[in-house]
Amino acid sequence: MIPVPTGVRVWLATGYTDMRRGFPGLSLQVQEVLRRDPLSGHLFSFRGHRGDLLKVIWHDGHGACLFTKRLERGRFLWPSPADGAVTISTAQMSYLLSGIDWRNPQETWRPTRVG
Repeated sequence: MIPVPTGVRVWLATGYTDMRRGFPGLSLQVQEVLRRDPLSGHLFSFRGHRGDLLKVIWHDGHGACLFTKRLERGRFLWPSPADGAVTISTAQMSYLLSGIDWRNPQETWRPTRVG
């Protein structure tokens, strides 16, 4: 997982993004579409059209980082373009990166008694 400092927000760029873009193209999208500063230290996440590829850009104060993850099975759950710019918690980002529904994670088992 990305070592995210406290106070950092995670932004999801709704809709689809051209996954051929690198840091310069994605940074421009952060500025023009999300109206945010790509050098702010926040994480900005983008999903491709097929839904199995995710890119995250982050400026850690020393340089620009570009992370990529492709799911072997399934797709990343993503908000619709009508939702606009969406921000999620770092815990939700952890679910998202694991392919889990970050909007409503469910416990699969809970102990009923001790011992």
